[in-house]
Amino acid sequence: MIGPSGAVRMMVATKPVDFRKGMDGLATLVRESMGADPFSGAVYVFRAKRADRIKLVFWDGTGLCLFAQRLEDGIFRWPKIEDGVMRLSAAQLSALLEGLDWRLVHEARAMPAP
Repeated sequence: MIGPSGAVRMMVATKPVDFRKGMDGLATLVRESMGADPFSGAVYVFRAKRADRIKLVFWDGTGLCLFAQRLEDGIFRWPKIEDGVMRLSAAQLSALLEGLDWRLVHEARAMPAP
């Protein structure tokens, strides 16, 4: 998968959503529930009640895009279900989409020069 660069913001809705919603319904949730602009270029991540499905909505500059993924085996690692929004780095989003535990991904540490 071609993923977003580190400059793109990733916003995660921590509460499950109705997965019958398409890109317009999810864009409305971004605006009303997250208090954000779905056309800002940020990637908005949503989960279903069952943690094996995930949807991403983002504006690519020409139109609204919807990415959906279902894991055949296992579940996506997700934060505790509560109201709110959290941010992920590009590396954390990549780990989440692979079905890995994104909480184990950290920023690179600065190495002292020799």
